[in-house]
Amino acid sequence: MSLRDVLAVILGGGRGTRIYPLTKLRAKPAVPIAGKYRLIDIPISNCINSGISRIFVLTQFLSASLHRHVYETYKFDAFSHGYVEILPAEQTLTSTDWYQGTADAVRRQMHRFTSRSPKDVLILSGDHLYRMDFAKFIAFHRQQRADVTIAALPVPAKDTSRYGIIKADPEGRILSFREKPQTDDELAGLESRHDERPYLGSMGVYVFRMDVLTKLLEETTGDDFGHNIIPAAISSTRVYAYPFEGYWEDIGTIAAFYEANLALTRPNPPFDFYDPRHPIYTHPRFLPASRIDGCRLERTVVTEGCRLYNADLEECIIGLRSVVLPGAQLRQVVMMGADYYEDEAQKAENRRLGKPHVGIGHDCRIERAIIDKNARIGRGSIIRSHQGEPNRDEENYSIRDGIVVIPKNALLPDGTII
Repeated sequence: MSLRDVLAVILGGGRGTRIYPLTKLRAKPAVPIAGKYRLIDIPISNCINSGISRIFVLTQFLSASLHRHVYETYKFDAFSHGYVEILPAEQTLTSTDWYQGTADAVRRQMHRFTSRSPKDVLILSGDHLYRMDFAKFIAFHRQQRADVTIAALPVPAKDTSRYGIIKADPEGRILSFREKPQTDDELAGLESRHDERPYLGSMGVYVFRMDVLTKLLEETTGDDFGHNIIPAAISSTRVYAYPFEGYWEDIGTIAAFYEANLALTRPNPPFDFYDPRHPIYTHPRFLPASRIDGCRLERTVVTEGCRLYNADLEECIIGLRSVVLPGAQLRQVVMMGADYYEDEAQKAENRRLGKPHVGIGHDCRIERAIIDKNARIGRGSIIRSHQGEPNRDEENYSIRDGIVVIPKNALLPDGTII
């Protein structure tokens, strides 16, 4: 089945306030994951692996690094007819507003999509971690003669408030839909299965017939797919649920981001970055191999270009160009690394100013923390778990769900205790 008549539209997301401070200086899809990738790499790689090569990315907030990453990474040859094109929010003669929601973002760019004459439009999010063969998804959509198809996975009752909940008949046609129900009354009658995961949750992955999408966006008020467009579609068109049983995670909170990263250190991680048939692509950086000298590493992922000396690491993700100096002990740490190496002149200037080098200094003790890029952690610093404590933001760190987050470019002087 050829998918040259399919367009993929990836929604770059809003402000990403729930994973602040990781989104303090970047868009949510540009947040690093698994040490060397960015979240946007997941949906783009799924598209490429599925044979979909006409891809648009809609962006709005703090998008400079996201634009740079996409343009430097995803380049197709002149004979493939493929592209990844970024569509930022922009002022026009008819509107000076930013995107008001997911549906509004697509609505404002429809003239660009219709000019490509697609048969179907695949709508994706830029901040989910999963692997899906979209060719099978679209084949199901076409076999059912559906106007809209929603990818859905079974969820337990305790997780229903995170999803749009679908009620489908035995053939998969959706009968009703409730966006993120908060009470038992709202869940009444929405069970679709008879096991420990009785509900079907929308993954926020949709495929629309192009003519149906155009009509829905023209005739439906409201700016959100989940709250407005999908309920309108169910009441007026053929909408089906595509069953998905694999791993899927919405990187919607600091806790979800942290746990999704730490899960990669397990012997059999739920998401496999090592699958040779379905690789996850990212920007090639041409870094040297990592140097590990006198360290103890247990269930730790170390990416390229790192230098680790006489340190003790357990259940950690160590990102690109990370430096960890002797005596440091890290437990359940997600370290994103650095954008650059410091040369000897820069290090001499650091010493003159009494400023730590980029990386983790001598004899540090760090537990349950996220260290964003280019952070400087001074000698003898202690960062401990704050499990059970309320969220708060301080000058050089934040606490979210008991996890300490050191923001990008932060500086912790020698002997800092958090």
